[in-house]
Amino acid sequence: MTDAIVHLIVEGRSIEAAATSSILQAFVQAGETLVEGVGCMGQGVCGSCRVMVRRAGQHDVQTQLACETVVEEGMQVAFLDYLTPSNRRAYRIEDLADSWQAPRKLLEFFPEAPHCRHCSGCDRACPKGLEVQRGVNLAVEGELGAAGQVFDECVMCNLCTLACPEHIRPNHLGLFVRRTIASLTLRPADLMRRLEEIERGEMTIDLDAPGARPPR
Repeated sequence: MTDAIVHLIVEGRSIEAAATSSILQAFVQAGETLVEGVGCMGQGVCGSCRVMVRRAGQHDVQTQLACETVVEEGMQVAFLDYLTPSNRRAYRIEDLADSWQAPRKLLEFFPEAPHCRHCSGCDRACPKGLEVQRGVNLAVEGELGAAGQVFDECVMCNLCTLACPEHIRPNHLGLFVRRTIASLTLRPADLMRRLEEIERGEMTIDLDAPGARPPR
């Protein structure tokens, strides 16, 4: 039994794909070449396949991840680029001698965070459904453990950063919190096992996967 076929528009091009395909799979199977960033295709980092999606019969546009969003009949899709902000800040997590410094350092590196407008734009933009605004507020209040849990499933797609009118860069704030907690406490067992697998060469990348070899 063959899969049903649906028709959709991706980047202005009409394509057809199996109804069980993700947007990313449909894009590659239509002969398009991925040129940067997509981690699950063996050539970049997770969160790079951010897209805007409009479903048939709906006026609203949603932000999604192309790797986990299943195609639908009449769907319209546009990939989103990420523009690196000019006010990038660098920090060394090794400079945090103890957890007493963490709340102060967080406000030093992310001074915009206390100015959250509570507009919920970041929440609406998050394709993982995280309570981004709550995570930012918890971090500002010094509740780093609770804030870290909010951002635990963040894939760094940067959509919340693009949506934030105060330029808080919530996902980067969340990453700082998670890195701080990890550096000052016992590392999670699954993380240590994965790092050991990498060191032993047991974690491989399929370079023959569709789109894994971008054009030079």
